[in-house]
Amino acid sequence: QVQLVESGGGSVQAGGSMRLSCVASGGTSSIECMGWFRQAPGKEREGVAAFGGSGTTHYADFAQGRFAISQDRSKNTLYLQMNSLQPEDTAMYFCAAHRNRCTLVDNYGWWGPGTQVTDAS
Repeated sequence: QVQLVESGGGSVQAGGSMRLSCVASGGTSSIECMGWFRQAPGKEREGVAAFGGSGTTHYADFAQGRFAISQDRSKNTLYLQMNSLQPEDTAMYFCAAHRNRCTLVDNYGWWGPGTQVTDAS
């Protein structure tokens, strides 16, 4: 059973940067793709970025050019570097893992508990 734990959230001023981390454990050889999703209050969960087994990446339009997803396989860790953060980026950010697909659709099989990113402006 894959387990995911996010870290790195907190409060950030508009225009600031933040890096989220997600450590995967237990059955990680089953993972083909890992992604970041977010859910703002009163809104549906949406895909942010995904990182496939072949190194391919996918970004939501709002993340393109501001966010960067990366992975350190030696540490079973997924990262999301977020720059030029804006108040609308305030949300709970979730790490997710999929057995065999890599999209921004939230049909992933494994999910972390989330880490909160909040606008401090």
